[in-house]
Amino acid sequence: MKRILFSLTLFLSAAWLLAQVPQPKREFRGAWIQAVNGQFQGMTPDAMRQNLTHQLDELRACGINVIIFQVRPECDALYASPYEPWSRFLSGKQGEAPSPYWDPLQWMIEQCHNRGMELHAWINPFRAKTKGTKDLAPLHPYMQHPDRFFNYDGLYILDPGIPQNREYTCRVAADIVRRYDVDGLHIDDYFYPYPAAGQKIPDEETFRRYHNGFPDVEDWRRYNVNVFIQALNDSIHNVKPWVKFGVSPFGIYHNAKSGSSIPGSNTAGLQNYDDLYADILFWVEKGWVDYLVPQIYWEIGHKTADYETLIQWWARHTSNSVLVIGQDVERTVKAPDLENPQINQMPAKYRLQRTLRGVQGSCQWYSAAVVRNEGGYATALKQAYHRTPALQPRMPHLDNKPPKKPSHLKAMWMPDGYYLFWTAPKAKTLMDEAKSYVVYRFAPGQKRNLENADNIVCITREKMLKLPYHNGRTKYTYVVTALDRLQNESKGAKVKVKL
Repeated sequence: MKRILFSLTLFLSAAWLLAQVPQPKREFRGAWIQAVNGQFQGMTPDAMRQNLTHQLDELRACGINVIIFQVRPECDALYASPYEPWSRFLSGKQGEAPSPYWDPLQWMIEQCHNRGMELHAWINPFRAKTKGTKDLAPLHPYMQHPDRFFNYDGLYILDPGIPQNREYTCRVAADIVRRYDVDGLHIDDYFYPYPAAGQKIPDEETFRRYHNGFPDVEDWRRYNVNVFIQALNDSIHNVKPWVKFGVSPFGIYHNAKSGSSIPGSNTAGLQNYDDLYADILFWVEKGWVDYLVPQIYWEIGHKTADYETLIQWWARHTSNSVLVIGQDVERTVKAPDLENPQINQMPAKYRLQRTLRGVQGSCQWYSAAVVRNEGGYATALKQAYHRTPALQPRMPHLDNKPPKKPSHLKAMWMPDGYYLFWTAPKAKTLMDEAKSYVVYRFAPGQKRNLENADNIVCITREKMLKLPYHNGRTKYTYVVTALDRLQNESKGAKVKVKL
């Protein structure tokens, strides 16, 4: 009991110290909500909505501003797809629509936007059947074209070497972007399958047929994935240029000890470049990825994949993309700090994340671990690391023109209290439209600094805000700015209000 109280005291001391440090005004604060683990399988629609409502409410309280929601685990759908069957991770049977009917993706978009969060639809690009799936629905693409797949270690994989497969996945992604108001399209690290001992990828015939002049099968596989990433990026932005394309690769790109001229880290483990045929740095160099979330799930001091080594390596090599760090909640809170074993590694990891140039946020694996407050993780987010709201990182390569500022800003009494109201600015194009607003508040004599996150009251999609009226004796200045779809911020409209 004494040790628990001592650890809590140390944690609160660390949180208090961090609370004195200015918070970043812009930061990607994400959380993955996965379906492939079966957490929703067999739930009624009402039960699933209750579960997700609880998660979203808690994540919002923790300052999370991006939800990455898995909607295509295995060439199936947690949404109304014209191409693929309903996922078994909903009803328990692939191809069976939710009953009573509902569309989880559409519902999640609405719920996230109502909470001021972005919703990024997460798809697996090539996995077509997981090991636990026994029966495929007639609409499943494998049932239509089994010759386009290979079986590997109990999985069915859409063969990335077949051009029609790459085109097909791009078509599925473009359909999501076209029909749903998603803020991002996200893919994970399953390109070619994770290596299984003693098994070879059975793509010899595909290589012979589509070798494209490559004498080496490994270079050819990397080429296939490169072509796919470029095509997927184009497919998304051709439909909606503001939708962000994000990739979450395995945490190691290449081990330096493996040799070759490829940049490598001082690590030992599975490699994106060598084992999954994913040339991440090439994609970043070409500008094909808007944001990158390497899964650096290990602890600081790990013998073969040290967190500190990896976060520094990614920060050095990915300056052409928004870099977000994939954090493993459970491993972080279970690992003792190397300098102070009485506390966990969360403070040290966030210190690295916040001080390394180029790192623009983190994404939590996984949402339910945050919601359960594993090791006090949610408490730390609320009280220290995410104690102020944050705008999203800028993506000037997609758009750098801010909207016009809000107009007609004024305070008015309503039957239930004192409110601030404003109207949306005029816009010539969809890219210029205001989609949300930042409200700042300044006390008498306080400098109006819009770069200080401590001055942010909220980020909202509404065009009004209820004010905390006290006795009408203190005059505050409120400033409201507009944000477009890519979080470019307008100049501020201001009004003075006696509260």
